[in-house]
Amino acid sequence: MVHLGNILFKFRDVLFPAIVILFVFLTEPMIFRSDERLDLWMDILGIAIALAGQALRAATIGYAYIIRGGRNRKVYAERLVHEGIFAHCRNPLYLGNIMIVIGLTVIVNSIWFYAIAIPFFIIGYYSIIRAEEEFLRKKFGQEYEDYCRRVNELIPDFRGLGKSLEGMTFNWKRLVSKEYGTTFTWMLSAVVFMIWEKYHVFGYEAKRTEINNLALLLIPLVILYAVARFLKKTGRLSEKVEQRSLNKEEESKMKMP
Repeated sequence: MVHLGNILFKFRDVLFPAIVILFVFLTEPMIFRSDERLDLWMDILGIAIALAGQALRAATIGYAYIIRGGRNRKVYAERLVHEGIFAHCRNPLYLGNIMIVIGLTVIVNSIWFYAIAIPFFIIGYYSIIRAEEEFLRKKFGQEYEDYCRRVNELIPDFRGLGKSLEGMTFNWKRLVSKEYGTTFTWMLSAVVFMIWEKYHVFGYEAKRTEINNLALLLIPLVILYAVARFLKKTGRLSEKVEQRSLNKEEESKMKMP
């Protein structure tokens, strides 16, 4: 599991999205032809599950960020992070990812997604977690063992959450900087999946209005992505820039008579 986890950790940014795309175009959706209202509710349910996963990721990153990208595509950690959401779940980012995948699966509503894709992602993230745990045990020893005894691996226990977040500041700039790509990718995928589903089952002419309306949603998504990317690339989301600005403000106050 650890060896598999290290391999998946290295290639997950390319492999996992590729698996999703492959399954979409090699399977057929189980759209409810006789009850389109039920199919709509399936889409709404899928979006709700994915949004819940995104909210968990956002809360995690906004309060206490952990370097999940590793270093040189290998597991890495500067320190053991156990603040914020990490005080209630050891792997909230991966749990958020799994929830997003489940949400997208409900939208696609394909038997092969349920039977193969979801188990693949769960096993994949479980393997990555095992690889990370081995690294953290070797680096932090007893500190990590104590953390494991206090906090669940994947199922959150949000009792005392208010106390955990007491005194912490939500970092919006870090959230946008670190998360805009993930958010854009799954939201874009959700819209494309719904378009593909209707086109594949009913054809464009039969669902012209719905397909066009869904396609229009892509415009604000692309605009928001472009704005976030521009802000990041120009350094406007940098925590260092914000800190320098605060330092200058403090210096100005000190010079005032």
